[in-house]
Amino acid sequence: MSEGSLPTRLAIVDDDRDHAAYLAQHLQQRGVEVTVFHDSDEFLTSPSAFDFDFYVIDLMLPGVDGVDLIRLIRRRGNAGIVVVSGRMDADVFESVMRTGADMHLMKPVRMEQVTLAIEAVQRRIEAGRAQAGAWRLDRKARQLIAPEGTRIDLSDNNLAVIECFVAAQGATVTHALLCERLGRDPRQEADNLLHAAIYRLRQRIERATPASVPLQVEPRVGYVFRGTLTAV
Repeated sequence: MSEGSLPTRLAIVDDDRDHAAYLAQHLQQRGVEVTVFHDSDEFLTSPSAFDFDFYVIDLMLPGVDGVDLIRLIRRRGNAGIVVVSGRMDADVFESVMRTGADMHLMKPVRMEQVTLAIEAVQRRIEAGRAQAGAWRLDRKARQLIAPEGTRIDLSDNNLAVIECFVAAQGATVTHALLCERLGRDPRQEADNLLHAAIYRLRQRIERATPASVPLQVEPRVGYVFRGTLTAV
């Protein structure tokens, strides 16, 4: 990731050669790897056309129209898309946003404004990835690390429960196994104590991070951690 929440690799698709060159230079000075395409045909025939992290697209292009190009890119993934165009149609904003663009800027526009727009979209993308990202158990520090990096201190019981989910690798952990790891006899009405232990673990995580806690009940069986969980 480049400095300032900018994407690593970015494609500019714009037939205005001067504008594209200035924007490319501006972004390259910020550490972004930029490839410029001067029409949609040139872009679509490139073997790496759909491999970029981010796209800055003009609408008035030789070949495939910019709106259709956005539609093609969006079908391939969730890369960031900012439209920078001088098209003045009354419905242009609604058209590009409904097609899948993340932001629309009107030419003429300063390079700094385009960069800020790219940063804003990239931050949203990174936040989404963090929500869906991996959780990690730091055994030495006795901490659970949330996808966005928050470290959550664990009690002895918390640690024992998390270790069960690490070992399960996404499978359901039974009530009996959890009770055993917590030093309780599952034959002696331990359900309420187990539920309380799971509840306290969930509360500890929810107080520390906005990330959704992927800890779910499997009725009459046990609990499952529906997320990537690894240990270091």
